[in-house]
Amino acid sequence: MGDDCAVLAPFVGEALISTDVAVWGVHLDPEFFPLEDLGFKAVAAAVSDIAAMGGRVRACVVAVTSPPGTDLEELHRGIADAAAMTGCPVVGGDLARASDVCVAVTVLGECPGGGAVRRSGARAGDEILVTGPLGRAAAGLRRRREGASLSDELVVAHRRPWPRLAEGQAARGAGVHAMMDLSDGIGLDLHRLADASGVGFELSTLPVADGATLEEALGGGEDYELVMTTDDPGRLRMLFVDRGLATPLSIGHVVADPSVRTLGAHPLARQGYQHEL
Repeated sequence: MGDDCAVLAPFVGEALISTDVAVWGVHLDPEFFPLEDLGFKAVAAAVSDIAAMGGRVRACVVAVTSPPGTDLEELHRGIADAAAMTGCPVVGGDLARASDVCVAVTVLGECPGGGAVRRSGARAGDEILVTGPLGRAAAGLRRRREGASLSDELVVAHRRPWPRLAEGQAARGAGVHAMMDLSDGIGLDLHRLADASGVGFELSTLPVADGATLEEALGGGEDYELVMTTDDPGRLRMLFVDRGLATPLSIGHVVADPSVRTLGAHPLARQGYQHEL
């Protein structure tokens, strides 16, 4: 700290860069959550983008805007917690006065070996899998608004999301064809993956987390689980087990026709969190 830029050692393989912005009152409800959770979520969401590519994190820079009187120490505690827990040191940033509390995180990562996993590689016949049940974060927000404590398991899933870094690296090692994180809900993000790959999908099931509804699992968002496609699901599961990770859950298959996008016998509409400009 103190120089004009952070100086990092050379990256291994491909360098990964992503930016996320979290706004107080938009990405977290100040009526129900402490300010430090905004800092945690901002870093976790940015780190999740590295996980989605199968990368490992190197560092991040954080820019904060806030009105006078904001408890910046509380905000920074959340940032520091997420940085320590994900192994992503904060190596710089900026602070400015503004009318809203906003945290912008730019995260740097690297992908050695065969390179990053993209959304655009899904192939007809691939099995589609997710790293865990869906809907926990949306259910946590609902439960908090209904009076659940901050320590409630589902509430924690909303306020302190966990990027699937180890899972992303394992998936890349297993040679998955396509992958992304489910930040806006599988009902929207899986369409994005299919659009990028020029394919369709047929989902046979959807793993709904205990305490969540199907609607929350489809479009609630902020789960940060990973969705993957592969033609060798046995290898994927074996590598996850070898690394002590929860076994990925199969939900369906990729099909060649981009117009076919179904859950069970019904078309799967695009539903999820839509970013507004």
